[in-house]
Amino acid sequence: MNKSLFRGVYPAMITPMTTEGEFNESAYREIIEFNIRSGVDGFWVAGGTGESIYLTDEENNRIAKVSVDQNQGRVKNIMHVGAPTTIRAAKMAEYAASVGVEAICCVPPFFYAPTNEAIVEHLRVVAEAADLPLFVYNSPGFVGYEITPDLMMKIQDNVPQLEGLKQSSNTTWDIGVYAKMGLSAMVGNSMMMLPALSLGSSGCVDGPLCIIPEIWIEIWDAYNEGDIKRAEVAQALGTNLRRLLLPYTFQSAAKLLIKERLGIDCGLARPPLLPLNAEEEIHLISSFNQFWDEFKSHKQQ
Repeated sequence: MNKSLFRGVYPAMITPMTTEGEFNESAYREIIEFNIRSGVDGFWVAGGTGESIYLTDEENNRIAKVSVDQNQGRVKNIMHVGAPTTIRAAKMAEYAASVGVEAICCVPPFFYAPTNEAIVEHLRVVAEAADLPLFVYNSPGFVGYEITPDLMMKIQDNVPQLEGLKQSSNTTWDIGVYAKMGLSAMVGNSMMMLPALSLGSSGCVDGPLCIIPEIWIEIWDAYNEGDIKRAEVAQALGTNLRRLLLPYTFQSAAKLLIKERLGIDCGLARPPLLPLNAEEEIHLISSFNQFWDEFKSHKQQ
């Protein structure tokens, strides 16, 4: 079993906005509190779901501080500090550490195609600035290239703070390799949590988890209790929820469903991310309400 302290269900948090398009702190605190009461193990803060690349460094810093203040050590915060330049990422990492996050995560360099040496050096400097456990954010869809096991070995050799990675990649099977390297390999696709656990994954990080965290908590609990049938039923529910979101701009759809479930107005995603149009909103809410009835029926069994 992986001995990492970072294990279990980690919702990738949305960043709710006010009507003026600014960070909505009160809504953010409510969503955190709901998820903690539901039983999550921690949060992946200001990642792709949280629109971090479209936020200013000051906004990301504020989110880090609010997360720590609201959680009060009850669960772990893995704060994303990725930025286009090493200097900016390192400064955000240093700030996140100063306010008390438990770990940082960082998407590797993007836009200019970096060499492996540049990737390793970028992560080394960022990790050193925080001197906290580091998770590499392996998301080829965002950065345009894959962090392979060979490259991860180079990172492990040069970055002593390396704790693990979020594997948001189609190569889910590599999770077994990372687990054997002693890394905390968090699967970034909530539709693949159960098979990833069988490969040695230490948990799941994804956006749908902050909408109905109970589904993935049940997968985690059932798997660890050896009740694979119950885990399979819960995974099927989670996969169905994730599929509801696939046709839409994910951040916008997630905010809409959190409002539908919790009554918390999360505002719009930050441009250039597009909002859902009226027809899309009606269709998604209708589909979600049908799913919600299915979920409640499952809970009553």
